[in-house]
Amino acid sequence: MKLSALRVGVTIAVGAVLVAGCSSSSSGGGGAAGSTPPKIDQPSAVGNGEGQLNLIAWAGYAENGSNDKTVDWVTPFQQQTGCQVNVKVGNTSDEMVQLMRSGQYDGVSASGDATLRLIYAGDVAPVNTSLVPNYSSISPFLKDKPWNSVNGQMYGIPHGWGANLLMYDTAVVNDAPDSWGAVFTDAGKYKGKVTAYDSPIYIADAALYLMKTKPELGIKDPYSLTEDQLDAAVDLLTKQRENVSEYWSDYTKEVQAFESGTSVIGTAWQVIANTIGTDNKVHVNTVLPKEGSTGWSDTWMVSSKAAHPNCMYKWMDWITSPKVNAQVAEYFGEAPAQTKACVFTVQKDFCDVYHATDGAYAAQIHYWTTPQKQCVDGSGDTCTAYDEWVSKWQQIKG
Repeated sequence: MKLSALRVGVTIAVGAVLVAGCSSSSSGGGGAAGSTPPKIDQPSAVGNGEGQLNLIAWAGYAENGSNDKTVDWVTPFQQQTGCQVNVKVGNTSDEMVQLMRSGQYDGVSASGDATLRLIYAGDVAPVNTSLVPNYSSISPFLKDKPWNSVNGQMYGIPHGWGANLLMYDTAVVNDAPDSWGAVFTDAGKYKGKVTAYDSPIYIADAALYLMKTKPELGIKDPYSLTEDQLDAAVDLLTKQRENVSEYWSDYTKEVQAFESGTSVIGTAWQVIANTIGTDNKVHVNTVLPKEGSTGWSDTWMVSSKAAHPNCMYKWMDWITSPKVNAQVAEYFGEAPAQTKACVFTVQKDFCDVYHATDGAYAAQIHYWTTPQKQCVDGSGDTCTAYDEWVSKWQQIKG
């Protein structure tokens, strides 16, 4: 696994090119989940490529050989379609949302903490999945979900996914924890050596723990929180704060923290454990706790202002084709969305390690979904919106 292959990065190709024009018509403004997204027409066919494609992507999702000559699935796409790919790497979901609103990009590899914001603001268009042949063999547990669809209409093509796991240094944490309580109620045992993900969406991790351990709070979905429920999660995180060594968003920082011993327990991705596992100085273990976990499912979405929609549809089919989706998943360190990808992975047990087609495992994950005032679980209109989570997160970190 290359360290450059994660959600940290530099621009790997020429930056955004200003585009003009619109591939669809639209009316109406933004809204909240439960309301109606702006009406945007879908294409009925994919025509010839327009010769160019401007993408926003997580680092490692659109590799063209410039980072590693052996890692390149963009060049073959360009040769096959004539669509010259320009990639702007997005470092955070918030950055991706802002970039998409500029209207300069044809598509984005959005995580669930960005997708609904893009959908209800009218920044992305509904996708005609029948025009993406490889969609048919995407894992069914990633289709028509609250983070990538509205009222049964898909707004993108699933790309890859993974769980936020509990990871610990086995030399220091020797009681094999199986609960998120290890980093919340029991965090004092590892004072100053707990690590956590640096994002407002991490509030959902606390909410998930409270949902399972304090049913009297009435939390049914970690992304659908009333003011009181949000306050309870914030209180838990505020107490955790005094035990946190650092908050990470760059996974290489967590690798370094565990290898140096400044962190010994916290939220992680499987790829982080795999990377640390190559260093015999530190031994870590990961577990999906008994409460379940949060996680991500990334979706390729088409801009409602795409100047090159045909190239974008061709890209969505290419990137989810079995061989290419296997390449991306292995390089990045996540489960491929494409069920036929597993036969193409170099590491033969890769899909087993990442539970790629394990629906029962996937069912334990509460995938990132953008909080909305209109509760994303359909329970009403008394929930807190993402901007409130952002404000609370800033308060937590101080």
